[in-house]
This record gives sequence, structure tokens and C-alpha cells, in this order.
Amino acid sequence: MEKIDDLDRQILNIITKNARIPFKDIAEDCEVSRAAIHQRVQRLIDTGVIVGSGYHVNPKTLGYQTCTYIGIKLEKGSMYATVVPELEKIPEVVECHFTTGPYTMMVKLYAKDNEDLMDLLNGKIQSIKGVMSTETLISLDMSIKREVPITL
Repeated sequence: MEKIDDLDRQILNIITKNARIPFKDIAEDCEVSRAAIHQRVQRLIDTGVIVGSGYHVNPKTLGYQTCTYIGIKLEKGSMYATVVPELEKIPEVVECHFTTGPYTMMVKLYAKDNEDLMDLLNGKIQSIKGVMSTETLISLDMSIKREVPITL
């Protein structure tokens, strides 16, 4: 991976706080040209430093009242590769991690309510071949959500 310099870090600090900020404003803050900002951002995208873009949607506004983390134990860790595609078929699953510790996997999902959560657990996740057991942790509130620190 290409080395990231201080200007790249300065740009990243700005755009991680507001991805919609115009390049002209970033250029002013960084005291460089708009073209330089455009080239730098494009290089950061091309090298995989910046991944994805878009808007974040508040799940509650769409009726998803329950944010849940589910620890999943598999019969064998090697079944991860076959379980992930099955979890991808469940639209409410927004993250899936292969983990160490007591669970083979950790999944984050949103449910409309407890009844919906029970259906997702019993009717979908626990019925996937290889899933031995699950443990459910319901998030009561999200206190912190941010990007990794970008040090100058």
C-alpha cells in the first residue's frame, strides 16, 4: 500500500467528518488547489484507503427499533464459508465478523421489534446448516460511532 502523507491525513480528517464537503472548501482548509484535492481523493480511493461512500440511514426511521448483536457458534469453524452466504440472504443482517473467543461469528442485525427478532433468530439464523447455538445481545443505545483516528 502506498504511503499516506500529512496532506492525505488532513484530507481524511476533513472528509470523515463530512463526506459531502465541497473539494473547494477542503482545498481552502489545506491551502492547496482543488485539482490537488481531487487527485489525492481519487488516489486514496484507488489504493483502498477510502472505501465506499454514501449516506447513512437511521434504521429507526424505517421501523427497525431493535439493534442486536448475535454471537453464533458453528459446528466447525470451517463452516464459516458456507454460513456467510446464507446470512447474506437475510437483509436485516448488516454486519458479519469471523471472530475469536466464545463465538465463531458475530452478527449485527436490525429487527422491527422483539417478535421480528424472534422470527429472524428461530426461523432464519438458527435454521442455517452448521449453526449450533446463538447468544443475543440487544443494544439499548449507541453512544459512540466514528471512524478510526487519523493522526497528523
